[in-house]
Amino acid sequence: MIPPIASNFVAGEGPAEALDHVRDLNDGDVKGILNLLGEHYQERPPADEDADAYVDLVDDIHESDVDACISVKPSQIGLDVGDDVFVENLDRIVDHAAAREVFVWIDMEDHTTTDVTLDAYERLARETDGMVGVCTQANLKRTGEDLQRLAPLPGKVRLVKGAYDEPKEIAYKKKSEVDRMYREYLELMFREFEGGVAVGSHDPAMIDVARELHDEHGTDFEVQMLMGVREDAQFELAEEYEVWQYIPYGSKWFSYFYRRIRERKENALFALRAVVGN
Repeated sequence: MIPPIASNFVAGEGPAEALDHVRDLNDGDVKGILNLLGEHYQERPPADEDADAYVDLVDDIHESDVDACISVKPSQIGLDVGDDVFVENLDRIVDHAAAREVFVWIDMEDHTTTDVTLDAYERLARETDGMVGVCTQANLKRTGEDLQRLAPLPGKVRLVKGAYDEPKEIAYKKKSEVDRMYREYLELMFREFEGGVAVGSHDPAMIDVARELHDEHGTDFEVQMLMGVREDAQFELAEEYEVWQYIPYGSKWFSYFYRRIRERKENALFALRAVVGN
């Protein structure tokens, strides 16, 4: 059982609990992106097992009344085993989901996975007429060129600041630099993309930039935030814009929860308040 502190960031250990969480969100006009926790499998059986679980989750979403989609990590469905394993499992998930009109996000991991992930996205975006999305990271110096490549494609692109500690030769290291590039990349996306812009940020300043660019260019966009972070703001934004909450679930919840606490000071303070009962 997931303890109350962790349950602020993880929806449960099984898909039924995660879908119940999505139903509650939908009541406040927030939609759900479901992610089964797991990553960096070195052998094929667990990768295939999680791919099977995603196929089942697609069926659960299709048969339910929830407004939700799914998000998969390349290393979770076999990339560390081999590119061919990743592609085979991703194709299986996306084909199954597209037939049931369930959208699939492909998460981005460290820089060594960028090319194979974008190649898979580009092919599947064309094959499914846009039933997939992919994540790009503002801290990587290559992202401007990647966005130019992705702009003509159907599908959606999520821009995040980037959570991986990448080498300075290929990545911006200072927060001010990453913030500057995030703004520049948003401007490129709102200018060049016809739609499918996803603002993956909890930063009010970046969301304000997106609002201004929307007013200027008329480009549709959505805001994506994590479960357990600025949830009041998510519901407030949903009164005016499309908002999606990224919802992790599964038995591997502890490592994810620990990472969330380490990453963000406000998460640690939130957990502390929960412990002391304030």
